[in-house]
Amino acid sequence: MSGAHPPLTCKDVKKILTSLGFTPRPQKGTSHEQWVKVENGKLFKVTVDCPKSPFSQDLIASMAKQVGVSKKAFYAALDTK
Repeated sequence: MSGAHPPLTCKDVKKILTSLGFTPRPQKGTSHEQWVKVENGKLFKVTVDCPKSPFSQDLIASMAKQVGVSKKAFYAALDTK
């Protein structure tokens, strides 16, 4: 596994989403969390399933796609404060 793309925990993903301007929707009796952001009139919605943490590279790539950024940009958002 590349050091540039280590596995991410649920806490890491939530930090990334927060730094990218996403906010969590209220949960509705499921382990899946929905995070949303509206940008330029477009709704971005990301599903995060914390029991699957640490997340596989496939899930991380899927979340990055849902966010609308590259996997590299997704990881870079972890380093922002």
